[in-house]
Amino acid sequence: MKNDNLAAASDFLHTPFVRAALPFVNGGLSGMVATTVIQPVDMIKVRIQLAGEGVAGGPKPTPISVTRDILASGKALDLYTGLSAGLLRQAVYTTARIGFFDTFMGSLSARAKANGKQVGFSERATAGLSAGGLAAMLGNPADLALIRMQSDGLKPLAERKNYKSVIDALTSIAKTEGVGALWAGAAPTVVRAMALNFGQLAFFSEAKAQLKQRTQWSSNAQTLTASAVAGFFASFFSLPFDFVKTRLQKQSRGADGKLPYKSMVDCFAKVAKQEGVMRFYRGFGTYYVRIAPHAMVTLIVADYLGWLTK
Repeated sequence: MKNDNLAAASDFLHTPFVRAALPFVNGGLSGMVATTVIQPVDMIKVRIQLAGEGVAGGPKPTPISVTRDILASGKALDLYTGLSAGLLRQAVYTTARIGFFDTFMGSLSARAKANGKQVGFSERATAGLSAGGLAAMLGNPADLALIRMQSDGLKPLAERKNYKSVIDALTSIAKTEGVGALWAGAAPTVVRAMALNFGQLAFFSEAKAQLKQRTQWSSNAQTLTASAVAGFFASFFSLPFDFVKTRLQKQSRGADGKLPYKSMVDCFAKVAKQEGVMRFYRGFGTYYVRIAPHAMVTLIVADYLGWLTK
């Protein structure tokens, strides 16, 4: 009876529809697990990026000082502000990102195998860039809600929205600013995602292939090392765009009815002029601590789920 159940489960997992859906399901689940683990670091990263806006010197917050301020003004659970938005974002963004990437790589691998070749780095990079861009457009509303929820505590008490959940945030933004506002900051979000995916997925795939070829390490050691390498390159390529995305998604109209930044290019130009070029890389350590473990947990869980559902 037990063998019959296992056989039935195996047959179900190998139906065409399930085989096509599994990369997306595995991607979403792995991203949500990673977000639950990393959410406090993401909260600290956003607060660091928003500190000293428009001032060349300004405060120089550290992860420890930001954590102390958050804990002093509320309670430990405040570090998990926006978790519902983070989970929704992963359910949409990482599901699509890893699902599209695995689907693209499956097609590229099949084509390369038919031609007696191997998938090259440029093809991995193209798959990563394409998957990231498509997924970012789908996930932008949840990403916007996450930034609004995390930055709400920085406003004066009278101006706070006090969003109860991601649904409340999305509904409130759509009602007061219009549905189109849910795609505010979409340009840097898409570019950030493409840069992050280029760094994360392409370098993970390449590093793992190189480690498999050149070392005798265990599969787990190869996956862990490749994801750490991928996390560094993902952080390096995407942080400036993540910084601009945070500024654009957090901004609101002033007393004159104007927004501080007109576009991604305008934000880059104003920050570089008013705060200095290195401001884009402020908090790199925190960002890496947020990206690398997230990449590790996501990629390891996705790898494991992929093996489990072979």
